[in-house]
Amino acid sequence: MRVGIAGLLHESNTFLPRLTVYEDFASTSLSKGGELIERWQGAQHELGGFLEGAREFGLTAAPALAGFAVPSGALTEDTFERLAAELLDAIDAAGHVDGMLLALHGATVAQRFPDADGEILRRVRNRLGRDTPIVTTLDLHANISPAMAAHATAIVAYRSNPHLDQRERGVEAAALLHRILRGRAQPVQALETPPMLIRISSQYTAEPPAKGLYDDLHEALAWPGILSASVAMGFYYADVGEMGASFLAVADGDAALARRAAKWMAKRAWERRHEFAARLPKPEEAVRRAARSGRTPVVLMDVGDNVGGGSPGDSRVLFDEILRQGVENSLVILYDPAAVESCVRAGVRGAVRIGDLPGTVRTLSDGLYVETQVRHGGWKYNDQGVTAVVETPQRHTVVLTSRRMAPMSLEQILSLGIHPEGKRILIVKGVVAPRAAYEPIAGEIVLVDTPGVTADDPGAFEYQNRRRPLYPLEMDAEY
Repeated sequence: MRVGIAGLLHESNTFLPRLTVYEDFASTSLSKGGELIERWQGAQHELGGFLEGAREFGLTAAPALAGFAVPSGALTEDTFERLAAELLDAIDAAGHVDGMLLALHGATVAQRFPDADGEILRRVRNRLGRDTPIVTTLDLHANISPAMAAHATAIVAYRSNPHLDQRERGVEAAALLHRILRGRAQPVQALETPPMLIRISSQYTAEPPAKGLYDDLHEALAWPGILSASVAMGFYYADVGEMGASFLAVADGDAALARRAAKWMAKRAWERRHEFAARLPKPEEAVRRAARSGRTPVVLMDVGDNVGGGSPGDSRVLFDEILRQGVENSLVILYDPAAVESCVRAGVRGAVRIGDLPGTVRTLSDGLYVETQVRHGGWKYNDQGVTAVVETPQRHTVVLTSRRMAPMSLEQILSLGIHPEGKRILIVKGVVAPRAAYEPIAGEIVLVDTPGVTADDPGAFEYQNRRRPLYPLEMDAEY
């Protein structure tokens, strides 16, 4: 049996003024036909899992299109329409398929379609017809919509943050599709969306309170008749009607069972909603704590400038506080193409200034690096553009990149000849996702309440389109 393999993934932060354009996908990852297999074969990503699962279950992979761009603003109308058209054309070019494996994010927003993932699924469904099963994978940060649940035969979301199970979920999706095609499963799914947000700082699935959500999920998976279950903690940087946590269950021919499982998981989460409150230290407190710590390096997570959530990665709030307090020997990565150009002109060992800070160019790099271990995002080949490493008299190391890159791999700095374990403070532009890379060398990890378009507190944003009431923005919300 032939199964289509496709993916279109983007996490869209609607509070960013810059919109996402087609070139953002083309310059990051956009492959069609046989190129898709070459690009994603063996990757620690759901697309790699699709391909592995197809081989394992004797399915013939019919590659269509796979596109990805670094999290950023909403897609322009032209970008969405062009990508959607190319996806459908690629599905047609792949020939007849008996089923489809489709990787989406679940928090993609386009100018014309706030629920862009639901619209993609609608168009794919219309192209393939009602009888062709479509099994869809989603990110754990999806804002799952009724349209997504209606147009997908079954949805399988990641269960780990950092996302270390992407390949596993891809294989699971392929296994489920195989069962459907063999007539061994008749999936029906139910979606529950209680009126609640889960702060990004509380979304680390290895520890409470988030761990409890996935303990419940695994309990639901053990119920007889349940084929799959998902908890999506949502993405509150996308101002859309579906924004918030969602709970989904897939049962074998039993709609009532699917509803009961989804509602049970949602009710359990709602009963513990107060546990997801968080108080993070401000920059001054966090830097002071890091300066006194006997466990180094101290990783300071710059929550408000989280590249993985769409932030630009150029904030100096934490670095400036380190300079103000006179702490030495830190490392920070900043997206600053203009500064990179200045460093290139100065050359290795040349004197430069980063704002009002003097420094010396230590190295220049093409910014390419390879990650072979399982890391958040499932990426193997990475490109942060031409990169400069600048050292200051206070032993600070400033890495300047010409492309935005989320800090999911320690190779981002190891490839530059930097030894991070020798630093007192590492500023990391993330929240939970970088933990997989940095925990092995960190003495301590501190999430910091910094400002920006990925600030931890959802109360910092002015929403126009979200549903109301929504806890904790409305404390009297009921479910």
